[in-house]
Parts: sequence; C-alpha cells; structure tokens
Amino acid sequence: MNVLIAGAGRLGTQIAQVLSAARNDVTLIDTDDARLAELEGRVPVRLVAGDACEPALLEHSGVLTADLVIATTGEDEDNLVISLLAKRQFAVPRVAARVNDADNAWLFDERWGVDVAVPSATPLISLIEEATGATDTVALLRLSKAGVEVVETVITEQSRTAGRALGDVVLPPGTVVATIVRDGQPTVPEPTERLRPGDALLLVSHTVTENEIHAAFQ
Repeated sequence: MNVLIAGAGRLGTQIAQVLSAARNDVTLIDTDDARLAELEGRVPVRLVAGDACEPALLEHSGVLTADLVIATTGEDEDNLVISLLAKRQFAVPRVAARVNDADNAWLFDERWGVDVAVPSATPLISLIEEATGATDTVALLRLSKAGVEVVETVITEQSRTAGRALGDVVLPPGTVVATIVRDGQPTVPEPTERLRPGDALLLVSHTVTENEIHAAFQ
C-alpha cells in the first residue's frame, strides 16, 4: 500500500514507523526542515520537505498513486485542506484526518474529503486500524533497538479461538499478550479470559512473526 502522511510530528512519525514496518511504502511530509533532518536515517520512509496544502507538493510526493493519505498536522485547517485536495483533486481512495480541536469535529466528514476523522485522543493503534481498514493481524511497531515487535490481531466470528480461554491458546515461544482491547477499553489479560469476536489483542515478542500470530489465533 502506498501511504502519504502529512505532518512529521510525534503522531505522524509514529504512524510512519508502524506502516513502514508493516511493509507499506510511506512518504512523510513536513514544512520543518530541521525536523526532517532529525528523522533522516531513523525512519525508513521517504521524507519530503514542503507544505502539503499545496497541490504541486502533494503531486510531487506521489499522491497520484497513493492508496491512503493521513493528515496529522497540528492545525485543523491544514488537515481539512489536505483531505479535500487528496479526495477531490487527486481521488485518493482513503483519507484520514486528525481532529485537534473537538469543536471542529463536525467539519471532518465527506464534504471535506475525510473518510476517517480521528480525535486527537484516539490511541495510535485505533487510528491505524481505522485509517487502513485493517481487520486482521497487523504489525504495529518494531522497536529495532530493543529487538521487540508489537503485533495486533483481531478476533472475528470465524477465528477458531473465539470463545476459548486465553490460557488455552498456545503462543509462539517468547511471546506474551500485553493487553486485550474490548469495546475500546484495554483490559489486563487473564488466562481464564474467554476471547470474543471484536477483541483486539496486542502481543509482544522478540522473535514472533505475523504468520505465527495468525496461526495461533485465527
């Protein structure tokens, strides 16, 4: 998937890291040259300096082939303009935008080209799930220095572990379930906890692969 992210702040950078780790082609745009210089070599994405509110800059950044545009700047006005350009001028299939001020949330809809409006308090995991439309196992983050990978898998009606106790699931070696997110709320995973469709599990491991997690739960 080709992803274009506008805004290289903390949130935009985290999303870029996550989606890049999940083997997507990511371009990160920001007006701050110094910020981009800090990220050079640290984030395995294409870095572009400039204003994403400018159509020419978006086109130069690859918006014509983008599957997903995410506007994560700190200004709602900019996020709306970026979303509108992405959807109306460049026909990007999926556009997500961060809402910094809750009073502006009513603006973030299809009229401005926004498919997914994400309040600023939304957890990173939920934002990526909403933005990408992911419904299965997604590699969320690789902490390369620590050699740790965080992987999410979602239990569905078809999952063979639906209805089973967590303690009955055989996990890959060196893997632990960090939390279960149910109805938007994280819970402490207990071995007796029965998995339900809709549960999102976050697992941490030094060696696990997505396929191994998928095999264990799906």
